[in-house]
Amino acid sequence: MKKTLLLVLIALALVLAACAPATASNPNVMPGGNMPMDINQITTATPGSMMMDNPEAAHMMEPITAPNVQPATESEGGQPLEYRVEDGVKVFELTTKAVQWEILDGVTVTAFTYNGTVPGPMIRVTEGDQVRVIVKNELPVPTTIHWHGVEVPNAMDGIPGVTQDPIQPGETFTYEFTAKPAGTFMYHSHYEGDVQVSVGLYAPFIIDPREPEANPPAVDKALMLSEWRVDNGLTYAAMPMGGMEPNYFTINGKSFPATETITVKKGDRVRLRFIGIGQFIHPMHLHGFPFKIVATDGHPVPEAAQLTKDTISVAPGERYDIEFVATETGQWMLHCHILHHTTNDNVEPGGLMLIVNVVE
Repeated sequence: MKKTLLLVLIALALVLAACAPATASNPNVMPGGNMPMDINQITTATPGSMMMDNPEAAHMMEPITAPNVQPATESEGGQPLEYRVEDGVKVFELTTKAVQWEILDGVTVTAFTYNGTVPGPMIRVTEGDQVRVIVKNELPVPTTIHWHGVEVPNAMDGIPGVTQDPIQPGETFTYEFTAKPAGTFMYHSHYEGDVQVSVGLYAPFIIDPREPEANPPAVDKALMLSEWRVDNGLTYAAMPMGGMEPNYFTINGKSFPATETITVKKGDRVRLRFIGIGQFIHPMHLHGFPFKIVATDGHPVPEAAQLTKDTISVAPGERYDIEFVATETGQWMLHCHILHHTTNDNVEPGGLMLIVNVVE
C-alpha cells in the first residue's frame, strides 16, 4: 500500500515538473512537451485580427459606401412591381443602386437596393407565367440575383462563378424562367451575400396558384425580417459575429414605431407571409389570436397537418404563411420574442414589432 502511494506521488511530481516550463521559464512551450505554442491557436480571433490576417475579408467589416448616394425617393418597400407583356412574356425591370434609406425617424442607413427601396419591389405573378427580369447594376460592385425557392433553369440560378458571371457595375443581365411552383418566395443577391443581402438586396416574390383561390383572405401581407448595424452614423453589414452584431431590426425595411400598422376588420381572415432574409432566427409572436401554419417555404400544408400556434420561429431563408381570424377589436402586437430584437440601439420598444389594428 505504501509502495503504491509512493508511485502515485512520484507520478504527480513528474507531471508538475513537466508543466513548470510552460508557466515559468518558457511560456511559449506547450504544457507537457517541447512544441512551440502558437498564441493564435489558443485565442479566439476577433474581427480586427481577422481583418489583418485576411485582407480579402477585410471589406466585409468596412462601412457600406457608394459614390453620390442620394436619399431614397420612396418610403415604402415591397410594393408590387409593374411589368409589360412582350410576346406573352411578363417583363420586369430592376436596377440595383445605393440609396440613403430611413429605417426609423432620425435613423438612416446606406442601403443597396432594387429600384431604390428596402425591400425591393414585390414581383407577383401566376404559376405558369413566362417571366423575364432585366437587371441593370448601378452599384459600385458586382452582383447577381438568386430566385430563392423558385424552380428555375440552372443558368438562371444566380450563383457567381457557377451558373453565371457576376453582373459588373454598369452591366445588364436578363433572367428568364417559368414561374413555378405557387407559393411565397423571395429574390436576393448571391454575390457577397453576407454584405449585400444584409444591407438591402432582397425582395418578396409571390407566385399565385394557376387556379384562383375560392376564398382568399381579406388581408394578405408579406413581412420580410432583417437586421442592421449602425455605428456613429455609418452602416455596416450585420453579422452573427463579435463586433458586427445588429443594433436595429426591421420588418419590411422599417423598425418600430415606423413599421406598418396592419388594419383589418373584425371577422376578417388574415394571411401573413413571414420571410426570413437576415442572419438571425426570429420567433414571431402574435397577441390576441391563435394562427394556423398554412404553408412552409412556399408549399401548402394539408389542413389535417396544420399546426395551431401563437409563436413561430422564422430562420434565415425560411418562409411561413400563417392565417388567423381577427375575432376581437383592439390594437394587437406582433413581435419577435427574442426581446433584444424589439429594441432600437438597445432602447425598447423598437425593432421587430408592428400593430395589428382590428376595427369594427
